[in-house]
Amino acid sequence: MSFLANSPMLRLALSPQHLLRTMSMGTKSIWLHKLRSFLTALGVVFGVASVVAMLAIGEGASHEAQEQIRKLGSQNIILQSVKPSDSAGGTNETRSMVIDYGITARDIMQIKQTVPGISIVVPSRFINDMVWNFDRKEDSQIVGALPIYPEMRHRRLVGGRFFTEMELSERLPVCVLNESLAAKLFPLNTPMGKAVRVRGNYYHVIGIIEDEGRAADSTGSSGPSNATTTQMLIPFSTLMDQYGETFFRFRSGGFEAEKVEYHEAVIRVKELNQVMSRADAVKHVINTNHKKDDWRIIVPIELLRQAERTKEIFSIVLGSIAAISLLVGGIGIMNIMLASVTERTREIGIRRALGAKQSDIVVQFLVETIILSGAGGVMGVLLGLAIPTAISHFAGVTTVIQPWAPTLAFSISVFTGIAFGIYPARRAAMMNPVEALRHE
Repeated sequence: MSFLANSPMLRLALSPQHLLRTMSMGTKSIWLHKLRSFLTALGVVFGVASVVAMLAIGEGASHEAQEQIRKLGSQNIILQSVKPSDSAGGTNETRSMVIDYGITARDIMQIKQTVPGISIVVPSRFINDMVWNFDRKEDSQIVGALPIYPEMRHRRLVGGRFFTEMELSERLPVCVLNESLAAKLFPLNTPMGKAVRVRGNYYHVIGIIEDEGRAADSTGSSGPSNATTTQMLIPFSTLMDQYGETFFRFRSGGFEAEKVEYHEAVIRVKELNQVMSRADAVKHVINTNHKKDDWRIIVPIELLRQAERTKEIFSIVLGSIAAISLLVGGIGIMNIMLASVTERTREIGIRRALGAKQSDIVVQFLVETIILSGAGGVMGVLLGLAIPTAISHFAGVTTVIQPWAPTLAFSISVFTGIAFGIYPARRAAMMNPVEALRHE
């Protein structure tokens, strides 16, 4: 490297006239061996394409996960009821008993009174039931919520409106459908202004809300899921009127009754930097009131930090795997250029005899490697941009191409060409002209 950097002859060879002449010669030499040059560049093409595509796929997966977490709210603490594992089975006698578990009004009251820095607590209940529109039906999650629910859960209304405080206090039979349920019950028209039926009760549809990307498990508690749940949101007071505190589920050989005051409670903390300390305080309150593990706590900001750390590790791993492809491509370029030096020994001797300097030979071979790696880099970037687009279109997987990824991949490809082309170029330049002319 020092030989190249300190050579005055190399600086002379880099003058515009010399450089243009040398590039022309390098391009002609590559064009004379089109197939070999193309196969040599393929290693770089696939290496660059894999860098761009893998980073896009990894970024897309991380972006989707982080968006789901952000929707939960960075200043929120989410308490959820969980059915204890020892109550899931048992004999007929056990199954006919009422299972009492989960978050209670006493928990909510104590949290409000003893944990400082909390601005609001929003409880909700979830019940799985069949929602009907004439002959169309869908097993859905019925959510009893408060009017502030969309704001707390960062869910956008895509049509109509959410129910109001007046409708909550009057216990009116109004509902808001999520996009998935609206599409399944009303595939050909809008549900706005129409009615849906749950058991023997009719609910007037006043709005449509975006999907949450969360699902309820078989216990009735809400938990993260990859599946999109069909949901119908109704005023909390209306749900309590229709279902009461105890929900009955009939099963073969008996029935199961569950008493859950709140399936979920979202707690908003005033200051972002106090979220983790307030979460610890909430855990202490719940642990004091509950002797069994019938609850769980989700802190979105903690999940978000974990997701960001996972993304960094994931990007490093994918980038390293893709870099190996570039390394293989670089080795291929070096191998071909060394073979080219051997094949063109007599040509090098003739050029030296006609007055070409060592720097001219160095630049000629470096230009050829840069053309090969640069062309491979451009084709690799184009292929790398096409792969995530195709994956998103055909597989429905989210991919995110960062603006710096193609530039980084192309720069690495050119640097790889230079790094692996220096040795063949220097070897060609150091040949003895007399010995080169004698070569057959």
